[in-house]
Amino acid sequence: MPTTIKDIAKQAGVSHTTVSRAIHNSPLISEKTTHRILDIATHLGYHPSFAARSLKTNRSQALGVIVSHIADPFFSEILQGIDDVAQSNGYSLFIAAAQYDPEREQAIIQTMREHRVDGVILCSPRFTPEQSYQLQSYNIPIVAINNQAAVDYQYSIYHDDVDGGRQACKYLVNQGHIRIAYLGDASSGRTTHERLSGVRQVMEEAGLSIKPEYIHQIPGNSPAQGLEAVEYFINLPIRPTAIICYNDMLAVGVVKGLRLAGLQVPTDISVTGFDNILYSDYTQPPLTTIDQPKRFIGAEAARMMLEQLRSTNASIQNGARIKRLKGMLLIRQSTAPPAKD
Repeated sequence: MPTTIKDIAKQAGVSHTTVSRAIHNSPLISEKTTHRILDIATHLGYHPSFAARSLKTNRSQALGVIVSHIADPFFSEILQGIDDVAQSNGYSLFIAAAQYDPEREQAIIQTMREHRVDGVILCSPRFTPEQSYQLQSYNIPIVAINNQAAVDYQYSIYHDDVDGGRQACKYLVNQGHIRIAYLGDASSGRTTHERLSGVRQVMEEAGLSIKPEYIHQIPGNSPAQGLEAVEYFINLPIRPTAIICYNDMLAVGVVKGLRLAGLQVPTDISVTGFDNILYSDYTQPPLTTIDQPKRFIGAEAARMMLEQLRSTNASIQNGARIKRLKGMLLIRQSTAPPAKD
């Protein structure tokens, strides 16, 4: 049987109240007595009851994190940032993947409520308004990262996707490209629209137009879908000389698809990605991409969550805090000036 506080009290010759105070480092117990009790507790293999502590403090010391796909390397770096801050502050993570499935999302929300998580961090959520309102009705603190849902959250962190689209497009325009295409993820909501908006802004500022047929939105962002999208672009009457992809995953597929079609990157067509996932520097050629500060975004989300949990100030708890962080263009070998016609 597991060691209890009463076992430690019997061994130490003190009351179980004294043991409890010593374990919780109470100033009512002398330092000498506290050290002696803790030594006995360690010797007996005592482990505090998490459930009992949770009932007493009304805190589970767990944060729920809902991501779209665990397999996506973009989210793995976000999670690392969240975990860095959570672990150092005594919190564990309860991670679930929604997989863009409404029923699954509903079940995850209910499960996190049943597990009494202290707060929920949403990574690129696409919740319906009903699901968002349900989650908020539980009075669980929420922080959203790159929110793509129709409902806004009071505490949110975004990457500046308009600026990222501008950086990628401006670089290509400065390289001499005028036939620039955009491959987006139609299911990603505001994110793909903001990245495309940045592209449009730069094209207009340069006195260029982006042809409607050069904007191709597909329902997803996997490498396989990027590969499939290549057929659309190479069958256009006039091919683009550069393709800005919604993310690196699509770009990886586009690079492979172009190679299979007998075209060279960047000699025939330049390709840019977005996110700077781990693999983007290992493609052939390595991807030019927008480096989102993913780990930092995750860490900031966790800090924002802890700020809510620690605050007793109603104005902070009921207020709003929005952060928008900028990324940086990383120039690699998948882009070059366009070939002369």
